Amino acid sequence: VQLQASGGGLVQAGGSLRLSCSASGSIISIGTMGWYRQAPGKQRELVATTTRGGTINYADSVKGRFTISRDNAKNTVYLQMSSLTPEDTADYYCNAQLSFMDQGVRRYGIDYWGKGTLVTVSS
Repeated sequence: VQLQASGGGLVQAGGSLRLSCSASGSIISIGTMGWYRQAPGKQRELVATTTRGGTINYADSVKGRFTISRDNAKNTVYLQMSSLTPEDTADYYCNAQLSFMDQGVRRYGIDYWGKGTLVTVSS
């Protein structure tokens, strides 16, 4: 079982990027999915989360600029980022609460992190 994130890159200020993160393996179900970020020298912080039922939460710093969505059929969460600023530069990590089969044993609500994908916004 793993989370695989993609979509990071270099973009100019004011530009847009779309991040994707997919869960793979013997997935039974996925609870809350979200994105976090960590800038150099700073702690990891929440960007946005979405529950399976569609309840969404955003950090104040990204409200109105970022949109989180998910496709439950594809076990995938997205982060559409617009009006990017240099302050958005960070490694972006996806997170999900995964329930899955592990060698014949059901595991419920295990917290998984994907590898970071770097977003760099130039001024």
